[in-house]
Amino acid sequence: MNSLNFALFGLYPYICLAVFLLGSLIRFDRDQYSWKSDSSQLLRAGSLRWGSNLFHVGILVLFFGHTVGMLTPHFVYEPFMSAGAKQLMAMIVGGVAGVLGFIGVSLLLHRRLSDERIRRNSKTSDIVLLLLLWLQLALGLATIPLSAQHLDGGMMMKLAEWAQRIVTFRGGAVELLAEAGWIFKLHMFLGMSIFLVFPFTRLVHVWSGFGTLAYIVRPYQMVRSRRINLPANHTQSQR
Repeated sequence: MNSLNFALFGLYPYICLAVFLLGSLIRFDRDQYSWKSDSSQLLRAGSLRWGSNLFHVGILVLFFGHTVGMLTPHFVYEPFMSAGAKQLMAMIVGGVAGVLGFIGVSLLLHRRLSDERIRRNSKTSDIVLLLLLWLQLALGLATIPLSAQHLDGGMMMKLAEWAQRIVTFRGGAVELLAEAGWIFKLHMFLGMSIFLVFPFTRLVHVWSGFGTLAYIVRPYQMVRSRRINLPANHTQSQR
């Protein structure tokens, strides 16, 4: 079991991060035409707006919440927030965002599987990705009742310390997960796996979000019709 934990939570994170970064770079360099979200809106709008908006709002809150919460050292927030208060805030904010994201991804998954045209035009990676995200959000929501059983923040601090030791290449990370429940571990494993498949799916369009600011502040573009305006004195020849 110790060897398995070391493989899953000591080595696997670095494999996922390496594939995530190098795979994204290689795909951008060699296959830029596939660097897109492959929207299916033209096939049928339907529940896309609700599903997409709910999913994106929920997942963005969760992503930045997990990033800040897991990678911020305890001493930074200790003067004004206890570990227990941080855990309670994470449960409330994460719970609301998780529900929104779960509803959104459920709508998107149902739409992609139930509509024949969309299903025929979907890649296998599209459906697999939605299933992974659906399961990951379900597992995340399932951790909330478990977290409510120990509101002292101890387990959250261990999970955060594990993440911080992984990204800073420090030893002793795996030992911190000795008391973590299997739902927490499965949630973490699936989260890392999403980073692993990231370069091979439509998720790569997330990188384009870094160019959003440039898109917002760019000058307006004039779009003209392709119709040719004929001179007023021009007459069309007729038979």
